Amino acid sequence: MRSLVLTLSAVLLATTATTALAQSTPPHMPRDLSPAGVRAADEHLALEEVNGTEAMAFVASENEKSLKALTGDRRYEPFRQQAFDILSATDRIAAPSFLGDGIGNFWQDATNPKGLWRRTTLASYRSATPDWETLIDIDALSKAEGKDWVWKGADCLPPDETRCLISLSDGGKDAVVVREFDTTTKAFVDPVSGGGFVLPEGKHRIEWLDKDTLLVATDFGPGALTESGYPFIVKGLRRGQGLDQAVEIFRGAASDGGYGVSPRAFRNGAGELQAVIVSRPLDTFRQETWLIDGAKTIKLGLPEKVSIHGMIDNRLVFTPDQDWTRRGNTRTAGSLLAVSLNVLRPPTDGNIFMSTESDIVLVPTPRQSIEEVAVMDEKIVATVYDNVIGHVVSFNNNATRPWTQTVLPAADNAAVHLGAFDRKSGRIFYSFEGFLTPPTLAIADLNQSTANVIRSAPARFDASRDVVEQFEATSSDGTKIPYFVVRPRDAPMNASTPTIMFGYGGFSIAYPPAYKPEMGKLWLENGGAFVIANIRGGGEFGPAWHDAALRDHRQLAFDDFAAVARDLEERRITSPRRLGIYGRSNGGVLTSVSITQHPELFNAAVIESPLIDMLRYWELPAGASWIGEYGDPRVPADAAFIARYSGYQNLRRGADYPRLYITTNTRDDRVHPGHARKFAARLGDMGYDHLYYEETSGGHSNDADPVANARRWARHYVYLAQQLMD
Repeated sequence: MRSLVLTLSAVLLATTATTALAQSTPPHMPRDLSPAGVRAADEHLALEEVNGTEAMAFVASENEKSLKALTGDRRYEPFRQQAFDILSATDRIAAPSFLGDGIGNFWQDATNPKGLWRRTTLASYRSATPDWETLIDIDALSKAEGKDWVWKGADCLPPDETRCLISLSDGGKDAVVVREFDTTTKAFVDPVSGGGFVLPEGKHRIEWLDKDTLLVATDFGPGALTESGYPFIVKGLRRGQGLDQAVEIFRGAASDGGYGVSPRAFRNGAGELQAVIVSRPLDTFRQETWLIDGAKTIKLGLPEKVSIHGMIDNRLVFTPDQDWTRRGNTRTAGSLLAVSLNVLRPPTDGNIFMSTESDIVLVPTPRQSIEEVAVMDEKIVATVYDNVIGHVVSFNNNATRPWTQTVLPAADNAAVHLGAFDRKSGRIFYSFEGFLTPPTLAIADLNQSTANVIRSAPARFDASRDVVEQFEATSSDGTKIPYFVVRPRDAPMNASTPTIMFGYGGFSIAYPPAYKPEMGKLWLENGGAFVIANIRGGGEFGPAWHDAALRDHRQLAFDDFAAVARDLEERRITSPRRLGIYGRSNGGVLTSVSITQHPELFNAAVIESPLIDMLRYWELPAGASWIGEYGDPRVPADAAFIARYSGYQNLRRGADYPRLYITTNTRDDRVHPGHARKFAARLGDMGYDHLYYEETSGGHSNDADPVANARRWARHYVYLAQQLMD
């Protein structure tokens, strides 16, 4: 059997000459990079026990110290109040969804911090003062049931959408309880007398098949989950049945990666079923796509890296995330396609259906990307970004080919987002916003070829003194990395402006211009600047931009981020003394590595809900689902390149680290709180000043309520002000 043991010397031989690795060997780098060796070298394994005695004692002690430093600051209470006023403002745009013949909305404010699920008519919603009818009061439900319920959404059966599956999280976790709700009676359907669907807490994948049947992928018992804790079996659950009575429809394997098998039922505007598709993930990005045709399961001839958006006629609308050749026809990665299911099925009886040029809806240029897609009965709508500036484009499905395009009205230099859409009426909500421009909500009637603004959010901060600029930095391999700067127009160009730099660089997620009201109020109004670095690993320029920083190429994302920091200094916008960084989740990988590799560039870092121990991330739920992004530390070659950057193992003595702020959430069941705890503990062991705070409710999304979120933002900005403004 091939040994999984790697020596430190083997790692160093494979290492490029980065600033950090040119120094002495990190004292906590395991000499043996096998899983057993990494575990043996970890003195803080007890902090991985989410509710363990030692872990919670550590949390209590660190929280006490950090709250004293942060909430005792004279700026904390004004920041908290300003953030709360923004988050709970009653003149916010109520995000709409189509619900039957009307409009639904989930709303939180000071009176209803946990929120109300409510509805109104479209005519009323268009008015200045909509007349809302409450369907579910989450605050009242939580009080009545003694639970810390957090709303996680409603899935309603078309076309009438009177029966809905309501997902509720206890404390904000990704795992949810599901209950069937009747919007006509405004009550949950009793599982005994009414046969209402109820699913226990889990990371479910659920889809309505018909009014009496669900397609369910969940924990069906021992052996039904992957190592990431996600389901790989799909069953049909009939009304009145328990999970143990459900009938298996599709099975993947326990070794599957990614986020679990997922069934989808595609319907037209009349609610008629067009197709049932099951996506079986092989890893974070690769999948098999299966058509459920009665009792048969048919593997479709799609690329493994693909994003499926819906169906129009008998055609599947999707984006191949890799170059794809099918029966002599090649399609470019990142293109928007609409291909007949007949073409995608295996050939039968000698009949081979060929694709045509009419399958191609849009091929982006190298500096473009397609972000969001909505599929209607006659049209496809997509957000198309050009050099990180967005447009909403409608593509017409008619007899003329190629597809005709119509750009819907929106602001210039903005981020655009698709909202809810209704296939039967041909209506879709969309919004646009900029760094200094509050969101505007519009509705398009694609059947009538009209688009109208419904309302614009009021300004939450004074942007009259600020300016937005876009620059490029040159990374280590010569690639040009775009970034945005939002700063006071009259800020002296002497490197003195306190600046926060945000980055993510992973999972093909793009960060275009966005209105961040709490940042504007708490930071820009106080003379600070804000930067978004569009580094590789994100989706700003399609699949190639993401793939450039995958696995053993991850260092390029970190190099991109450092290049932007240096470019800011060269332009005299800011200096290392005044530059701080912020990142959460995968952005926590970025910020922890940036600090350990380049402490000379930064004087602050907010590291939130982070991945940091990259040699053990696969063992911390749900880490194994991300192996396609980062690599597998159980494989020697992968462990070698991950060890070069993993922040937890690369902490060094005698480094000039700034005082860091690490924060996470006990209820985070997506990125394990052990990452943040262990990093903070090791910093303390090595004598480095730091702050650590762990919230006990809210989960990874930090969406429990505006009260907690206001405290969160106040802590962030107090810390950043202490480090960069004082």
